[in-house]
Amino acid sequence: FKKKIKMKVIGIVGLKNSGKTFFAQKIISGLTSREFEVASIKHAHDGFEIDHPQTDSFLHRKAGAKEVIISSSKRWAKITEIKNKDEKKLNELLKEVQNADIVIVEGYKNDIHPKIEIIKNSLDKSDFLFNKLKNVIAVISEQKIDLCEKKQFKKNEINEIIEFIINYNDK
Repeated sequence: FKKKIKMKVIGIVGLKNSGKTFFAQKIISGLTSREFEVASIKHAHDGFEIDHPQTDSFLHRKAGAKEVIISSSKRWAKITEIKNKDEKKLNELLKEVQNADIVIVEGYKNDIHPKIEIIKNSLDKSDFLFNKLKNVIAVISEQKIDLCEKKQFKKNEINEIIEFIINYNDK
């Protein structure tokens, strides 16, 4: 059953191809199945597209509209062209989130929110981010990492990871 909580922000970080999106999906699915309202913020590299050539919204944007809002009875989206201005910071994006109990953030590893690190290869100790980043609160890895004092989970412990997120208290 659902406990009422203030909006909680939990990051998923890791090296390229470590499984960040896989775990973000599993965590989001597990939280929503427990009736939490979940939002996600995903950092993307330059030039991503959410609409495609020949759609009306794409054509409006290419014609010069700085903002395009697409709406239907199922969802809505807003596309804002910022050209080469500064990318929005995570705290600015969080202000855009409405009605969420928990926000899962993929990327934004240098921001100060609590993070869970996904470790693909626990043998390569030079790749550990928990020693370099602020606020890594747990790691997910196949093998126990001896020198890690953070909470550790195996990759198949999705339910335990979700319970940890639900019960995590950011001081």
